[in-house]
Amino acid sequence: MELINKIICGDVLEVMKQIPDGSVHLAVTSPPYNVGIEYDNHNDMMSYDDYLAWLMKVWIETKRVLVHGGRFCLNIAPTSIKNFRPVHYDFAAQMQEIGMIMRAEILWYKQTIRRRTAWGSWKSPSNPHILPSWEYVLVFSKGSWQLKGNPEDADITAAEFEKFSDGFWYIPPETQRNGHPAPFPEELIHRLIKFYSYRGNVVLDMFGGTGTVAIVSYKTGRRFIHIDISEEYCRTAYQRLYKIESQMELFPSVVGEPTVEYKKSSDLSRLS
Repeated sequence: MELINKIICGDVLEVMKQIPDGSVHLAVTSPPYNVGIEYDNHNDMMSYDDYLAWLMKVWIETKRVLVHGGRFCLNIAPTSIKNFRPVHYDFAAQMQEIGMIMRAEILWYKQTIRRRTAWGSWKSPSNPHILPSWEYVLVFSKGSWQLKGNPEDADITAAEFEKFSDGFWYIPPETQRNGHPAPFPEELIHRLIKFYSYRGNVVLDMFGGTGTVAIVSYKTGRRFIHIDISEEYCRTAYQRLYKIESQMELFPSVVGEPTVEYKKSSDLSRLS
């Protein structure tokens, strides 16, 4: 598949249609939260119904491209206080509606609250607020709980397995933003990739941002497909990966000798 180990800049649905059925082992992503975050090239203030309808199309494509037993790790944060939406529940309901198996809910504890300003009713049960210092990672499987693979390609250690199988993960947020408002910390992606995939598997991030999923996939001997609509984010992802590729002697070897390439969605006709 010519999309492997490529940075693809284009609309998520347009690009995903080019991915063959049953060719991805693990999808890891965090969609735009629709709370007015200033992304480079995305309207983050859709109506809630339009937001859910758009992402439902993405989830359907995600299920299509996953192998039997393939996993989908979906990161989402609680919404704001004044306009609270149970988006994590709505996403879980959407996934179950399309036939995905819900298998876990990881609590990513970030503890980012330093100076409280939104107490609501101070020292009173009149109207107190709870500020979330956590995000969710919802984990789903396609068709089966089991992902088949060569046991020799399972590279998680006993200590890692014991640590990661506890669903309360304290991981500080990423401080190196690389021009993105909400980047993944590498540790979060490292845990998901090591726990839910084999070396050599294909890992997809359909809202790839500045490339953290692709980078960790590359470092851990997986193959990747990175999609994002922002040319700026894709350029940053390419530059980060190119730097790592030139230093690969520091990391484990990667199956298939991948070459990082930057492609726009207009080039996809030549890739498929």
